Amino acid sequence: MVKTTLKIDGMMCSMCEAHINDTVRSACKIRSVKSSHSKGATEIISDSPLDEVVLKEAIGMTGYKVLNIQSTPYEKRGFPYLVRRVKHRANR
Repeated sequence: MVKTTLKIDGMMCSMCEAHINDTVRSACKIRSVKSSHSKGATEIISDSPLDEVVLKEAIGMTGYKVLNIQSTPYEKRGFPYLVRRVKHRANR
């Protein structure tokens, strides 16, 4: 899985976050998306890398500006992660 972080200019409120989230959902096949107007950022989790040109165009058409796109590998943190973490602390 891949975590894609977008820096977006122009988000001012929670409705702006919803517009960005809806736009990303309709433009790309993703697992999840969440936006923060206070941070000016959107985080997207997907199975494969996203097409940056498609993202920029789709978001640009809504009146917002993508300033930066960064993609990194993503490992879902769930119960197995917590077990490893507890074992690590116990071995200290």
